Amino acid sequence: MQTDLSRIALRPFRLSDADDVLSFGGDDQVTRVLRGFKTLTTKDEALNFIKNVCSPHPWRRSICIDDRSIGFVTMFPGSGITTKAAKIALSQVFKDYPDLFRLQSFVAVENKASQRVLDKVGFQREGVLRKYLYLKGDIKYMVVYSFLSSDLSNDLSSNELITHPSSRDESRP
Repeated sequence: MQTDLSRIALRPFRLSDADDVLSFGGDDQVTRVLRGFKTLTTKDEALNFIKNVCSPHPWRRSICIDDRSIGFVTMFPGSGITTKAAKIALSQVFKDYPDLFRLQSFVAVENKASQRVLDKVGFQREGVLRKYLYLKGDIKYMVVYSFLSSDLSNDLSSNELITHPSSRDESRP
């Protein structure tokens, strides 16, 4: 499915997103890779997730197309939506938190798609943590990525992330 990426936005979750949250949060293929996330089975569970997990978090955002929450974008693999959302998030989070200097991401070694997204938006791979996480019956090796505030350019007005080439250490794996 081809999606017009200009229709992608991030916003705080709303209680009115409960049906959409149940749609992606009720998918075992989505939740099997999420630490601390039990597959949702009812609308009440989705509402509780929004109220108790999403709303209290200072920067948990929903990826939306035309203001409709699409969650973890499993419905649109390879569409560029996740990359666009990550660019928007990186541009905004450093504006919202000017004292923030480092973001980290931990991705299972076998999750190549998420690693590609992080590479595309300028995260730097730092290494692999062996047997780092016990997740739903499996012991996972995790790849650690980082993004520093100094990796951003000064011009983020277009929500398109621009990294300084000189800030990337090309000798790193």
